Amino acid sequence: MTTTDWGWLLYGLLITFLSFVHLVRIEAWWVRIWDFPHSQLAVLAVVGLLGWALFVQDYSWPMWLAPAGLTAALAYQGWLIWPYTPLHPRQVVRQRRPRGQRGHAIHDPNTLRLLSANVLMTNTQCPKVLEQARLHQPDLILILEASHQWARELKPLEADYPYRILCPQENTYGMLFYSKLPIANQQLRFLVEDDIPSIYAQLTLRSGQVVHFYGIHPQPPSPTEHYRSTERDAELVLVGREARQQTEPVLVAGDLNDVAWSHTTRLFQRISGLLDPRVGRGLFSTFHANYFFLRWPLDHVFVSHHFRLRTLRRLPNCGSDHFPILVSLVYHPDPKRATQAPKPEGDDLEEAEGIVERSRE
Repeated sequence: MTTTDWGWLLYGLLITFLSFVHLVRIEAWWVRIWDFPHSQLAVLAVVGLLGWALFVQDYSWPMWLAPAGLTAALAYQGWLIWPYTPLHPRQVVRQRRPRGQRGHAIHDPNTLRLLSANVLMTNTQCPKVLEQARLHQPDLILILEASHQWARELKPLEADYPYRILCPQENTYGMLFYSKLPIANQQLRFLVEDDIPSIYAQLTLRSGQVVHFYGIHPQPPSPTEHYRSTERDAELVLVGREARQQTEPVLVAGDLNDVAWSHTTRLFQRISGLLDPRVGRGLFSTFHANYFFLRWPLDHVFVSHHFRLRTLRRLPNCGSDHFPILVSLVYHPDPKRATQAPKPEGDDLEEAEGIVERSRE
């Protein structure tokens, strides 16, 4: 074999390995980080197949391992990503806008609009965030990576948002929650780690319907954040288990520091019974806002079967490394939808309990 043949063989084996290594249930960051770039790995698999077809002349053992592995990797990436394409049935039914209704003047008392934005703590472009709030007039605003400076800069919001849960911090995990809807019960919680907050709020729609809101932003597994994914996964499990116990509508939003197709996020959906409005519509990738070739969906919105979706949009960048997300939901219960909600499978409950226990070690 020539040097070129060996090069394409090693390239193919490397891409194949990186495509499947995340299936190993190891919680170390250097394994879990490969949950993220599956769309990028799909592109690299295509490059490998084209390179093998154009430049490799030796078809003997072990050269066939490269195209076989790359084909398997490409098929696997497609299987992970295809739910977030129009080819897949939608999890959340669309609620059409009534005839004659335009813009953002939604008068339905069962409508709920949320703006969620990871603003990047060091970002100084606060006026852009205020402009997005003014333009879209959301009922709820969730700000992540909020420092005390961000809390001061966003103070103009308080005139229109009388209900607030504010927890600015200087560790990139501060949270600010602004609501036009009354909050009957609110909790600022530290579910897993002492310096990583989450928010629970019992909201009341204009129709009088109660909605349980959870705002979360756990730490990611990475060499600069946390050496393992256990704590992130445990927070998702704890919120998911609580969400399933609610009989009233539930809304979970935030930067999960996890991608939509990961094992942990899919486990969260089965544990919680919540639906992903992106399924059947698109990826709505929010990170990294500055590098289109390194982009995946980290900012999430999950809803219970009580809701229909009016709009889901990725908004223009406000100076952060994340794009904001805007979602408009309508409380429209349908008993048939309840039977279609995700449910725990196999050893999901045991796995979830094990994750929580390991996070406490």
